[in-house]
Amino acid sequence: GRTQFKVVIKALSSKEVTRIYAPRPLDRNDGTFLVRYRMYGSVREGLRIEILYGDQHVAQSPYILKGPVYHEYCDCPEEDPEIWQNVMTCPSQEPQITKDFISFPTIDLQRMLKEIPTKFSETRGAIVHYTILNNHIYRRSLGKYTDFKMFSDEILLSLARKVRLPDVEFYLNVGDWPVEFRKANDTPGPVPVISWCGSVDSRDIVLPTYDVTHSTLETLRGVTNDLLSIQGNTGPCWENKTERALFRGRDSREERLRLVRLSKENPQLLDAGITGYFFFREKEKELGKIPLMGFFDFFKYKYQVNVDGTVAAYRFPYLLLGDSLVLKQDSKYYEHFYMGLKPWKHYVPVKRNLEDLLEKIKWAKENDEEARKIAKEGQLMARELLQPHRLYCYYYKVLQKYAERQASKPEIRGGMELVPQPADRDSVCSCHRKKPLREDL
Repeated sequence: GRTQFKVVIKALSSKEVTRIYAPRPLDRNDGTFLVRYRMYGSVREGLRIEILYGDQHVAQSPYILKGPVYHEYCDCPEEDPEIWQNVMTCPSQEPQITKDFISFPTIDLQRMLKEIPTKFSETRGAIVHYTILNNHIYRRSLGKYTDFKMFSDEILLSLARKVRLPDVEFYLNVGDWPVEFRKANDTPGPVPVISWCGSVDSRDIVLPTYDVTHSTLETLRGVTNDLLSIQGNTGPCWENKTERALFRGRDSREERLRLVRLSKENPQLLDAGITGYFFFREKEKELGKIPLMGFFDFFKYKYQVNVDGTVAAYRFPYLLLGDSLVLKQDSKYYEHFYMGLKPWKHYVPVKRNLEDLLEKIKWAKENDEEARKIAKEGQLMARELLQPHRLYCYYYKVLQKYAERQASKPEIRGGMELVPQPADRDSVCSCHRKKPLREDL
């Protein structure tokens, strides 16, 4: 209706004053709302969160968050990781992490030090070597294509402000493609390189993509087009969506060009267009180029086509969170959360060469209720798997598993520099947790 929910967030103690920004709640159009807020200071006693409809408290309001409650840039890590994981309700197991570490019962840092800089950074040029020691983060770039380290720097710093990280030394591939293709029984065997995207023929350890990572960090800053804001902008209700499948994207794979041809031949079923040419510039004249489309406008369509780019299409999590049915191309590539998804339950699978795409769109049109059910199941599962706290838990668990397997102590190597925590000029921070004595560190 027209009456808006009102959100009031304030310090529990009248003696404490802090600035808190709370944008309007996001209406997920299913009777649930997302409330986000951002603190520009910390409180010692805690927070009182009130959700009001008119002047009535609703949804078990008021909520009391017992303090201390710290703002995002407050460097005040929980010293006991078990306490932190319990507070964050981290799952005890992440099946993808368990699978990724099967090939690496022990991790030989000395071998990696000799092998990785020459084997991977010279050919790929996108490896960053990290050491985390005493909850400080050090790194050196190996290769010239390492600009995306800004995403890994930022999430590691954010995590270190919240929980004490294990001492660990690892290599992160900040390029698109997985890099370690040796099998466990090869001689020499594979080394554990951490990447943002995995594939069925590689042995890389997978972290959430830089895109999902950045989106989660942006969520904390309250911008648009992140994993939360998308949930409040899912277009018209199911009945009022356009009954066609949609695709927009760059020309980063041949199947995307095929999509446009299919669209030209079957405009009543599919609306597909290329927004930028880089790989197949000679095809622009034949297939045409169309303007970019706002992501929230995607959800005016009932069906979304998800086709790989150079690797897995990183829009997949966003498409799942919308209110449309996702038709996903079969792929050897995967992101960290795919193991939680099942074809025909959370999305409709499409063959690699797209030969059955039109048939699947027709099936969805003829089986509207079932299509809607799959769209809803996919959305609910994505909401669970892609919550911000799950991402922090995932990063922590990868570092923890890795640390347990190291055969020697991590070190700050030559050429490494400290990645500093951001200055606390904008938001005052007093840490009330008990700091360990120096000799305990």
